Amino acid sequence: MATYAIGDVQGCYPELSRLLDKLRFDPARDQLWFCGDLVNRGGQSLETLRLIHGLRENVVVTLGNHDLSLLAIAQRKPDAQSRVNPELREVLFADDAPVLFEWLRNQKLLHHDEALGWGMVHAGMAPSWTLRQAMRAAQEVERELSSPRHPRLLRNLFGNRPAAWSSRLQGIERFRATINTMTRMRYCDVNGRIDFEAKGLPGSQKPGLYPWFAVPGMRRREVKMVCGHWSALGRFAGLGVYAIDTGCVWGGQLTALRLDEEDPQYIAVNAEPHRKRPPGGGD
Repeated sequence: MATYAIGDVQGCYPELSRLLDKLRFDPARDQLWFCGDLVNRGGQSLETLRLIHGLRENVVVTLGNHDLSLLAIAQRKPDAQSRVNPELREVLFADDAPVLFEWLRNQKLLHHDEALGWGMVHAGMAPSWTLRQAMRAAQEVERELSSPRHPRLLRNLFGNRPAAWSSRLQGIERFRATINTMTRMRYCDVNGRIDFEAKGLPGSQKPGLYPWFAVPGMRRREVKMVCGHWSALGRFAGLGVYAIDTGCVWGGQLTALRLDEEDPQYIAVNAEPHRKRPPGGGD
């Protein structure tokens, strides 16, 4: 039995199909972990969701910012939904959209497998969090997303405030702070305050900002963490973190990391030739 974590797919269905072939993925024995951002920009988000949903008995997903954005758009009226990009419209108006959205809402923000000694999150964790605190914060949001109350959360999903998680936060602000931390963070200050604009390689950020996994004085990492979200960082391993968003949608690669071996092994496929980063970059 093999367990593979896969970086941001973002609707890159052909590359995902090729990667699963290269892994010789066998649903009778193997498990797949997806770091989030399953959808948007790659051109085939509906096919991607259908493929992963079809393998759901063998899949763990941590939600990314693009996944949550799609769920939020699904709460809007049809005329508003019709104004989003064609790729997401195809998902929103698909016959099986209600099934796919119900499944997606019930996925995680943070996953931890004690036996494997690995955790997974889309973007990052607050420097003050222990694993237990992070799991508790994630589960609060997960319960809300999977409950009949989810429309209120999704309607109030967006916003850069609060920029830092605090145990004193309550209600929607607490949920949003957790979501911002786990699905949008790259750089923050020593207090966990996120800079939502900084996306470049470490060394390019403003003074006083640090990669979320290298903040001075942060809590000791208790398990190895695999994450995505940061295509400029690319494949990175250090400080107990394994980042595997290798920018497939921007012409890079789609990367898998095998987690059940003593030395984690990378397997990747190249992006389709037509993919390239647009002027101004992307996230």
